[in-house]
Amino acid sequence: MSTLDYRIPGPAPASPSTPPPAEPPRSVDEVLAQSQVESVLAELDRDLIGLKPVKQRIRDIAALLVIDRLRQQFGLQAQAPSLHMCFTGNPGTGKTTVALRMAQILHRLGYVRKGHLVAVTRDDLVGQYIGHTAPKTREVLKKAMGGVLFIDEAYYLYRPENERDYGQEAIEILLQVMENQRDDLVVILAGYKARMDTFFQSNPGLNSRIAHHLDFPDYQPAELLEIGERMLAAQNYAFGTGAREAFDEYLALRIRQPHFANARSVRNALDRARLRQASRLYAQRERALTREDLTTIEAADIRASRVFATSGATNH
Repeated sequence: MSTLDYRIPGPAPASPSTPPPAEPPRSVDEVLAQSQVESVLAELDRDLIGLKPVKQRIRDIAALLVIDRLRQQFGLQAQAPSLHMCFTGNPGTGKTTVALRMAQILHRLGYVRKGHLVAVTRDDLVGQYIGHTAPKTREVLKKAMGGVLFIDEAYYLYRPENERDYGQEAIEILLQVMENQRDDLVVILAGYKARMDTFFQSNPGLNSRIAHHLDFPDYQPAELLEIGERMLAAQNYAFGTGAREAFDEYLALRIRQPHFANARSVRNALDRARLRQASRLYAQRERALTREDLTTIEAADIRASRVFATSGATNH
């Protein structure tokens, strides 16, 4: 996986005509008005279905940072709070999306300079020969400075079964930066919970630097169905008669199968349904198609999935 850099537009640079800065905020309302953090929290609520424990924890962290800013006005803060985090959960549960919103919150409250998110995996940090890992890791850290570094499947950094593995070198560099430059970089480690727990047991230095652990639960079937409807609407599609019920049945079957990845699997299933819809319409070459034809996913487009056949369900 190549390094992904999610940039967030920052405030416009000051011009000669910019008025002098306002008085330091003295109330929560004043901090919120200046930072516009509540709009980010509202986007999080709007864009992500479910995840109530995660959203509440993000709100708690935002509250901590708002109060910390007010404390600074009275000289009560000796050093910035530790903000390194661990996101655990199965694939497709919104970890990257929440990390992106977290970067926005940190930027708006002045805890990171740029507010961008750099998403990486082991391959972006660890080299394959002596002397290769340190420059790779430092280059990624340099790119992430002033923002948030999101390391997905972080447990792959540590491979004790391979004595020639260079992941430990990347971890040691990461530890130094997390401690010495925590006022300029927030690191979020992510992955399956059980594997992350084992990873932290083997790397207590990393665990001690993580202030916030957020566990992302799997989506419930009703939530997945709502996610699917939102995904379709975003691309100007909708379920036709019986298609919503067919997709609900599909989800109930697919959840029980291997490699289910929550919202990611929903997206993949709908992509395949769109392919079937396109093939169905393509076969009607002489027919004048309506807007409704072009935007409707029929029940047959859903039920043609192999999931129905392999489960023993009726495929009609």
